[in-house]
Amino acid sequence: MIDNNKDSSRKESVFKKDWTKGPIISNLLLLSWPMVIMEFLYMTSQIVDMIWVGRLGSASIAGVGIANIVLMIVMSMDFGLIMGSRAMIARFIGAGDFRGANNVTGQTILLGAIWGALISIIGILSAEPILGLFGLEADVVAEGAAYMRIIFLGWVAMELLVMCLFTIQASGDTLTPMIVEAVIRVFHVVLCPLFVLGWWVFPRLGVSGAALSNVISHSLGVIILLWILFKGYSRLRLTLRDFRPVPGIIWRIAKIGIPALVMNLQKAIGDLVLTWLIVPFGTLAVAAHSLTCRVEMFLLSLAIGVGGGAGVLIGQNLGAGQPEQAERSGWFATGFVEAIMVACAVAILQWAENIMGIFTSEPDLVEIGSIFLRIATASYAMMAIVFVLQSGIAGAGDTLPTMVVSIAMTWVVLLPLAYLLPRVTDFGVYGVRWAIVAGALSGAVTFIIYFRLGRWKAKRV
Repeated sequence: MIDNNKDSSRKESVFKKDWTKGPIISNLLLLSWPMVIMEFLYMTSQIVDMIWVGRLGSASIAGVGIANIVLMIVMSMDFGLIMGSRAMIARFIGAGDFRGANNVTGQTILLGAIWGALISIIGILSAEPILGLFGLEADVVAEGAAYMRIIFLGWVAMELLVMCLFTIQASGDTLTPMIVEAVIRVFHVVLCPLFVLGWWVFPRLGVSGAALSNVISHSLGVIILLWILFKGYSRLRLTLRDFRPVPGIIWRIAKIGIPALVMNLQKAIGDLVLTWLIVPFGTLAVAAHSLTCRVEMFLLSLAIGVGGGAGVLIGQNLGAGQPEQAERSGWFATGFVEAIMVACAVAILQWAENIMGIFTSEPDLVEIGSIFLRIATASYAMMAIVFVLQSGIAGAGDTLPTMVVSIAMTWVVLLPLAYLLPRVTDFGVYGVRWAIVAGALSGAVTFIIYFRLGRWKAKRV
């Protein structure tokens, strides 16, 4: 095993501890809580965006909402690189090979920068034509395109931010990414209303201001994270030689990551098709769907955070030769998130109108959005299972089965029902939301069965 420049001689701390030893419960909670907070911070900042954009009207809400769905398609391509590198880094750390983990991190950041530059050019040139494919009203297209262009202008910074955050998390240091995320999200939340509404000395930029505040915040985060990685203020410490292309490592990342890329890409495209099915019901329905998705992702940030923690634990325990410990980590994470999501569902059933009222004062939008939210509560417990077990299995490097299940959820269950229910029942647009519930149920059952079979334990990375 290779030592990380006498890393073992450094003073032990929470983010440098060996996560393969000790009680599973305390390890999962200590590892996951910064990831949960980090996801909450991100989702909160996106909700703040919508609160201020909401003051510009339903066209702005719908435009930014659909623009974000398009952006998620592009961002989903990152998950191939993220999942591949995360699985490898976790295994290297579990086996005590810090130099190998550093090298994977350098390759990941290098690939992220190249990919980000390519997407930035394509995105700036194609923002309006892409949105024009939806058959949206002209003002919705204009608002969405203005938002997208600014985001794509800063896409390299976003790519580098994501790669740095996820690689540090995979090493077992979840505290440092959380602290950096807190800094940049506070910065973003302060900037957003200044640029959107033109407060104080700032120009009124509308939806472009919301995008610009994101880009500036991402750039700040990249500067901080690269400084941390090069100075060794985390479990990883990079040198310039880690950025020299290593075809063998790049291929191993790709081999694990391609199924994850396909899984996330098809899911994002599925979300786009889902929105396309809602468009004929009008701008209010599109805006309500956009707001509901924001609220859902805020709540599911718990599942994403704990699932990420479970994935790191599973990967590191497999690297340390402890498969049973890895499995117990996944089941405990699932039960923990389930309990909290059920409580959240009960609260939303009671206060759906109040939640929608945070974003808009339009009575019709509040009414449609609150119904969307109440329907969504039926899927929360099931989505918790999907997010946690999917992340855990991917953390083991077993990404092909998660890809197959995700494709089936979206294209065999969700989208066919989303097309049929509004047409063969009296549900109308609400049938689309019930289709989402059916898709979540099918995914939850399948992931439980596969995780129980345990084939992911034998996956080599």
